[in-house]
Amino acid sequence: MTAARERTYPTISVDDGVYAPQEDSYLLCSEITSLGILPGARVLDLCTGSGIAAIEAARSGAREVFAYDISEQAVSCASANAVANGTNVNVCLGTLTDAQRHGPFDVVVSNPPYVPSPNEPEGMGLHRAWDAGDRGRTVLDLLCSSLSDLLVPGGVAVFVQSEFADVDESVRQLRLSGLDASVVRRQTIEFGPVMHERAAWLEATRQLDVGRRHEELAVIFSRRP
Repeated sequence: MTAARERTYPTISVDDGVYAPQEDSYLLCSEITSLGILPGARVLDLCTGSGIAAIEAARSGAREVFAYDISEQAVSCASANAVANGTNVNVCLGTLTDAQRHGPFDVVVSNPPYVPSPNEPEGMGLHRAWDAGDRGRTVLDLLCSSLSDLLVPGGVAVFVQSEFADVDESVRQLRLSGLDASVVRRQTIEFGPVMHERAAWLEATRQLDVGRRHEELAVIFSRRP
């Protein structure tokens, strides 16, 4: 982590079994602050992991922040990070369906699992932070179909995903559900450990050109009319 990043983003500690912030995490946090959507807002962070996005929302002026994850380890970790950063975040164990009872929200943010995987994700463990089925869309499809119900009229959502999980399909589904949606930022990065480990399978299934070791991340912004 660079000195600049330490000054700009929340200070985050992670335990074994919790997804440590990576480039996708920082890209999402940058959009949370740069879009100017948070002052006084009620915010939901889905798949919170270490809690970095929820903490960034709280630091940016959100009135109330709920952060959800299905991992008990992540919930404990995010809670500790929120306290360490001097922020008030309601960190909860549960699914998107569980989060709906606190809604609707002014803002929803998420860094969901989006890495294509040979099998549908099951059980618990660190792999649930990234494994997302053969198309990388196990969580993304649910997220895209649910955002309209999670948002107040005029509410907005921001999430990040990889090109390997079909960015155009996310935008299509969001628009089909009645939201205005577009890609607001793209960033090309070198493969991290997870994608390096998955590269041979992605090549074998023709989802990745042989020898290629970089991907494009996309931040998708949507608004409920």
